[in-house]
Amino acid sequence: MNLFDKLSSQLSGMGLPLFAVSLTAVPFANTPIMLMLHWHGFRKNPDREYKLRGLQPAPVPGSVLQINETWNEVHALDRAMLDAAWQFGAWELEREQRRACNRAGVPETESLACRQAFADHPMQHDGDWIAEAPDREDLMHWGARSGYLRWVFRPVFGGVWGGAAHDDTLRQDGGRALPCPVNPDPYGGPRAAPHRYRLGHSTRLVLPGGRPDGQ
Repeated sequence: MNLFDKLSSQLSGMGLPLFAVSLTAVPFANTPIMLMLHWHGFRKNPDREYKLRGLQPAPVPGSVLQINETWNEVHALDRAMLDAAWQFGAWELEREQRRACNRAGVPETESLACRQAFADHPMQHDGDWIAEAPDREDLMHWGARSGYLRWVFRPVFGGVWGGAAHDDTLRQDGGRALPCPVNPDPYGGPRAAPHRYRLGHSTRLVLPGGRPDGQ
């Protein structure tokens, strides 16, 4: 599964920097997965409802892509996101394993997190996402019943994090070449703590104020 090419195509078409990339999946083989691109930018001509709500300037809607490629285990999604995060120059990749929230006694925050993971929020405007994901709502309900996984990384290549990237592994353009040297770790089930894959490396001392020593 090559997520880098899919993300690069979207990046080229939008012409805007990325703030973050996330992926959401239910833990069952060969189910569709939701790839979300969180853009950094504002719309030049916000619609009338945005004006009435006083939300100017209006943010550029995020993009949601449904991917229907086959996968047999969580390890395959880990590998795909590790490769994408590595090529996009991310400092780290985080994987969250969330339990089912459609049951009695679950905190409201968990239910809200599930909705957000599938690009749904009770306070969002209909134009806050551009979705090419026909099964998004069904997958959200499935995740609420069975649990779900979510990966997040913040790109340097094509992103807004270049100024904060004191990373010795990056090329001049903020990316990295494959292969990614970090291997997937076992999936621990929905009660496991969030897992962070460290991708970046720096030998420079960062002084107070964020200035690397020697610059």
